[in-house]
Amino acid sequence: MKELKHLHKYFVKYRGRLLLGLVITIIARILALVTPKLIGESVNSIKRYIDKETIEIAIVKKELLINIAIIIGATLIAALFTFLMRQTFIVVSRRIEFDLKNEVYKHYQALSLNFYKSNRTGDLMNRISEDVSKVRMYAGPALMYSVQTISLFIIVIWYMYSQAPLLTLYTIAPLPILSFAIYRLSVAINKRSTIVQQYLSKLTTFTQESFSGIFVVKAYAMEPQTNANFVELANDSKDKNLDLVKVQALFFPLMLLLIGASNLMVVYIGGNQYINGQIKELGTIVEFLIFVNMLTWPVAVVGWVTSMVQQAEASQKRINEFLKEKPEIINANNQIFPIQGKIEFKNASFTYPDTNITALKNVSFSVNPGETLAIIGNTGSGKSTILELIGRLYDLQSGELLLDDIPIKKHNLTSLREAIGYVPQDSFLFSDSIANNIKFGKEDATDEDIVKMAKNASVHKNIMGFTKKYETVLGERGITLSGGQKQRVSIARALIKNPTIYLFDDCLSAVDTETEEEVLSNLKKLSKGKTTILVSHRISAARNADKIIVLQEGKIIQQGTHNQLIETDGYYKELYAKQLLEKES
Repeated sequence: MKELKHLHKYFVKYRGRLLLGLVITIIARILALVTPKLIGESVNSIKRYIDKETIEIAIVKKELLINIAIIIGATLIAALFTFLMRQTFIVVSRRIEFDLKNEVYKHYQALSLNFYKSNRTGDLMNRISEDVSKVRMYAGPALMYSVQTISLFIIVIWYMYSQAPLLTLYTIAPLPILSFAIYRLSVAINKRSTIVQQYLSKLTTFTQESFSGIFVVKAYAMEPQTNANFVELANDSKDKNLDLVKVQALFFPLMLLLIGASNLMVVYIGGNQYINGQIKELGTIVEFLIFVNMLTWPVAVVGWVTSMVQQAEASQKRINEFLKEKPEIINANNQIFPIQGKIEFKNASFTYPDTNITALKNVSFSVNPGETLAIIGNTGSGKSTILELIGRLYDLQSGELLLDDIPIKKHNLTSLREAIGYVPQDSFLFSDSIANNIKFGKEDATDEDIVKMAKNASVHKNIMGFTKKYETVLGERGITLSGGQKQRVSIARALIKNPTIYLFDDCLSAVDTETEEEVLSNLKKLSKGKTTILVSHRISAARNADKIIVLQEGKIIQQGTHNQLIETDGYYKELYAKQLLEKES
């Protein structure tokens, strides 16, 4: 139960509702005593009439009718309180589910990129959906039935003991055996529940990746193999579920066996006590039989509740594993500094923790506010890493990164990222309308703003060619659009934000030269007075920058203006000559 301690803060939060539910449950259980007691009294009345102790049948009938009326009334009131009990506990469990999902999701957003590189999307989704649902069953039905069962046991057994102490002891004798059996089975259920949830995560991950990569699957004609792999994984999952179900299936037969034993004891021992005069009224035995059968469902529920608690603990353990993950990027400062846009790297070195690949080695350069810096280099030379460090998606291991002469870690993280318009190399679009994707960086943007920025990104004509134009809903990851269209929609999304700093990571690689020139011309106008860093493989994109640096294997091997670099032997001049030759051919 230690894993479920995480939920205590939510129980404290909703303690008022839970206490109300407890009071309602106790009242409902007390009302449940009325029916057995009145049935017992009715049996005693009939017995007295049969024994000629009561002569007038009318008196017996009247007493029976009164008892029936009271039973119906008490039952209706008990049903009302039971309804209120369910409303109280189940509503609380839904609120806890809501809070826990928000807590998990908020924590997911705070975690660094390394976390997402080392964990699969399917597993993340499973923990916030299936695992949280299992926990809700503990916070709702399990808690409700536990309170109901405990209050019923205390009230019923106390009443039974006051009527016939020895018969009560014999009646509840099987319960310790039941408790021991529950304990042993609970251990087995806990282990199997954990395995079942793990396989559910594997299934979710496999299907999510299969659907996301369906083009690759079809292109390589791998449908039969993919299906075979899924069937194998599904069969393994089925076997683990069956292992769990087999253990759970032992509960109810065991409950019924022990309840049956209690009924036999009531009939045999109670009958002997009545014959011997130890029990004065025959109705007492009838009451005990009803009470024992009233306890049948709660005792059976013990097994179900135990199973739910064990599954919830297994699920909460998986949730806690992620909640214990600490973000590597921490917002350590609430003070907001006005951002002008001066960026400076001093002897900066960075190694990716997940791959141990050193992306930057002792890099130093600076960009003044309003300047444009272009970064050129081979794949894997560290270009994208520089942009990720400026956005604090990662932190340097050595050296310094200053923003407006202040260490970037001292800037408020939210304020920093709000001041940046970032277009990553892999343009990601949401499964939403094109208009909503563009205004993602500025929720209050008008339709005019959206169209204006789409025109500046040279994608307006493409959008107008769609049937629903800007209201066209994109497929997953923007699959509806071509690569170049996705890049230009991402550019429009960055432009509409009107930030202080623009970071463009090779965001025109999928467009033709003519479109590139048009976009770059528009960017030059819009980025005037704003710090811009442009990563590219094309000289045409870099030539108009105020400064150009050339990276190779994480080091700066050249820097200067376009005119300076084409006059100097080296990588830039060779790349310029090569691309010029390709253009002419």
